[in-house]
Amino acid sequence: MQNAGIGALGLDWRYLAFEVVPEMLREAIRGAGAMNFIGLNLTVPHKLLAVSMVDVLDPSASRWGAVNTVRFEGMASSGEWLPLREFERAPALTRSVGFNTDADAIARSVREDLGMELKGRRVLLLGVGGAGRTAALRLASEGVDRLYLVNRTISKAAEAASEINSLMGRSVADVGYPGETVDLVINATSLGLKSSDPLPFDAREFDPGRAGAAYDMIYRPAETPFLTAARKAGCRTENGLGMLLFQGAAALELWSGRPAPVEQMRRALHSNIYG
Repeated sequence: MQNAGIGALGLDWRYLAFEVVPEMLREAIRGAGAMNFIGLNLTVPHKLLAVSMVDVLDPSASRWGAVNTVRFEGMASSGEWLPLREFERAPALTRSVGFNTDADAIARSVREDLGMELKGRRVLLLGVGGAGRTAALRLASEGVDRLYLVNRTISKAAEAASEINSLMGRSVADVGYPGETVDLVINATSLGLKSSDPLPFDAREFDPGRAGAAYDMIYRPAETPFLTAARKAGCRTENGLGMLLFQGAAALELWSGRPAPVEQMRRALHSNIYG
């Protein structure tokens, strides 16, 4: 996806994957900056850890409490910090700036892929760890009418609900399954990555037929057991491919300073994941 976007923009860059153990994340970020990387994407389990490891937090990362994109900047002769794309030679001083593009991506994917505006909706969110917590905060900021949080560890859901209600200044989030129909149910857990995984919800507590639409952040497989159950119950369904696409496109825009070629990136993503 990123290399397709980089190629479409005619940039002399290459996007590569590196496996980094959590204990070495700080050194990896510093090392990438020392080698004048344009930027980084971070995935699980690094997104929360990186909040305290980058030099500067963009408001997007501060607000959502996670970093999935890093942009390296250098100090110009004027004393101004500029993205490294602006330099012909490596600057003497560099810094790392942490951003979050996940939060906007989930809202954009629901809006564009499911055709649903979130304002005024009732949403059930399954899982509030990592991406789930970010999604919960973003959904609340979109003006959902009610947000139901379900998590394996109930105290974690209660903590997220308290944080959301405090930030919003009103009661928006509840812990537990809804006693009413909902407009949307979202799976933010990892259940579904393997065919042997159980469903991410308790069938005794919730029937997907009580939801108008279902969204799974997992994109491989294309249809998880959760989405299969939701589709059979009559829900409109969508997987997390759009979220992956939109967060990646936003990251490329932060690095390049140019609009991302979203359709080229989408085609590359579909081809790579689904053949």
